[in-house]
Amino acid sequence: MRDAQLVAQVVDAHLALAEAGQGDLIWGHVAVRDPAGRGIWIKAAGWGMDEIGPDQVQLVSFDGDVLLGEGPRHIEYHIHTELMRQRADVGASVHSHASSATAFASLNMPLRALSHDATPFLDPDVPRFHETGNLIATTELGRALAECVGSGNGCLIPAHGLVTVGATVSDAVMHAVLLDRACATHLTALAAGGPRRWSSDEEVAAKRSTLWPPSAFRAAFDYLVRRAERTTASKSTSSVNVKG
Repeated sequence: MRDAQLVAQVVDAHLALAEAGQGDLIWGHVAVRDPAGRGIWIKAAGWGMDEIGPDQVQLVSFDGDVLLGEGPRHIEYHIHTELMRQRADVGASVHSHASSATAFASLNMPLRALSHDATPFLDPDVPRFHETGNLIATTELGRALAECVGSGNGCLIPAHGLVTVGATVSDAVMHAVLLDRACATHLTALAAGGPRRWSSDEEVAAKRSTLWPPSAFRAAFDYLVRRAERTTASKSTSSVNVKG
């Protein structure tokens, strides 16, 4: 895969997450594994997810050196490099401060399968990383976080946010979208005095094997990218009208 294709994947991933409501000012990031083994493709620090274009994408080595691209790198690049060091099956990873996931992580209770969204994470529950709620700013913390994720699709970090992984960019991004949606649904049920019912372990296993093929993730991811493009086009049109 050419570098330009990898850059385009990183751009689309950030725009999709922003459109899904996971932008947090200039924080949070998606990384894509470099197929040649040079490191990870990730946005430069200091930019919001909704602002990312090719000029804001960097190639960062596994040791944190910026090999291609401009600007400072993210302090928490260790999240992605250590996940990919430990998981050969991970092609992309997400770290965001999605509000519902962050709020639910503070409750220290099991995530229930109140909808389809939770099923990729309940084996039997989404892991929580408790070693720190601070920045994952060292190799040691990145390695510990990767061990917490284990062979699963992601984890919650109380007092911080979420991390998800996938074989592809669309897998990793949609895991982040689903995890935050699952947490939001659970919070809504708690506010209403519940929940009282949820899918059994057997139904969760059945859903996991049928509901979320890569094609479904790809289709939903493409939808978010298209929606982001429409949002950008609408903003551009509004700007022209105001100036006119």
